[in-house]
Amino acid sequence: MPSMMTHAVVGVGALALTRLGKRAPALWVVSAALAALPDLDVITIALGVPSGTMWSHRGITHSLAAAFLAGTLLAMLSGRWFAAHRWPLALYFSLVMASHGILDAFTSGGRGVALFAPFDARRYAFPVRPIPAAPLGFAYFSERGLRVFEAELLWIWMPLVLVVGVVTFRRARARSRAGRSV
Repeated sequence: MPSMMTHAVVGVGALALTRLGKRAPALWVVSAALAALPDLDVITIALGVPSGTMWSHRGITHSLAAAFLAGTLLAMLSGRWFAAHRWPLALYFSLVMASHGILDAFTSGGRGVALFAPFDARRYAFPVRPIPAAPLGFAYFSERGLRVFEAELLWIWMPLVLVVGVVTFRRARARSRAGRSV
């Protein structure tokens, strides 16, 4: 899995690409947290849940169904607070949470991700998996953790910064043109 920090950065980057209502500070925090949320299932390791089941790490919490359910529920409960229409917000929240399982499917560690749970308990991984799995806890601050972070910078952070930069530049340019024509 990519590190929690990288999942959070993807959530923040996703918000930068939207035009959702008021981008209140809380929406930035929710975006970061929602992108990292599926990894709460690491507690199943300590609880002794058998690896590879739908209820273990990278199981149902990493699924597209869980992302849709959590994103929709969160939007219905918070739509007014973020001054955004509920259904676009539900789609956004769902996609942000779904990004977690998709990114995890690009990592070289583990048996894959139960992307289609609860309908299909099989684990899926992409054929190309350039990101090593991040070590858990304080082990992240090790030589192996540094290699993971380097791969995350190359495969996730840099492309994200490039896309956000291009979109931001184009929006600023469009606003400038619109301002001159008025």
